[in-house]
Amino acid sequence: MLEILTGPLLKLALIVFTVGLLVRVALYIKGLDWRLERVAYAYGGSLGVKGAIWSIFKWLVPFGTHSWRKQLFTTIAFFLFHAGVVICPLFLAGHMILLEETVGFSLPSLPTAAGDVLAALGFLGGIMLMLRRITLPQVRILSDKQDWAILTLCLITLGSGIIARYQFGAYDFWLTLHMLAGEIILFIAPFTKLSHIALFFASRAQLGMDFAIKRGGATRGPAFPW
Repeated sequence: MLEILTGPLLKLALIVFTVGLLVRVALYIKGLDWRLERVAYAYGGSLGVKGAIWSIFKWLVPFGTHSWRKQLFTTIAFFLFHAGVVICPLFLAGHMILLEETVGFSLPSLPTAAGDVLAALGFLGGIMLMLRRITLPQVRILSDKQDWAILTLCLITLGSGIIARYQFGAYDFWLTLHMLAGEIILFIAPFTKLSHIALFFASRAQLGMDFAIKRGGATRGPAFPW
């Protein structure tokens, strides 16, 4: 089972994940219509690019926006969770060895202790997000089965990875569960709300361009002549 998970299934999962998200971004961009969004994205292009970059940057910084600062618990939970589910998969030493064996290249790896801390913080952040969905009526009513399934799957991936790391119980079982859950995430990402892995950047860029070109852009230079 581990040979399958670390070999052909991992390669297929990475292909589906990469190609699928690229297609989602391409479809998102293709679907933009300046007549509907009331933004001529090509007009004042340099101003729009600056707005896109600034919008993405501010939302990637903890408490970098008014929305983040108004929701202390949510912001802490969000960034803790994503530290575990984004940074760990990308830079954990064990993952980099596997990536090198699978596709022939890897990224710089984190120190083992840093990876352990980030994984634990990510699991804690996931629990906090789950509690938020349970306790806040306005969030609970908007949470569907897919939301719960994705969050649970992410927690299983993090939790099983932590257990396997410290070799509690049946090591092979926890390692297999960790890899299987992680690869399921890769497979379903382009087809579920996990597509925000890529669409977050597309939508934040669009909104940043909107505000820079049309909504107040005139105070900083050329603006959309509406």
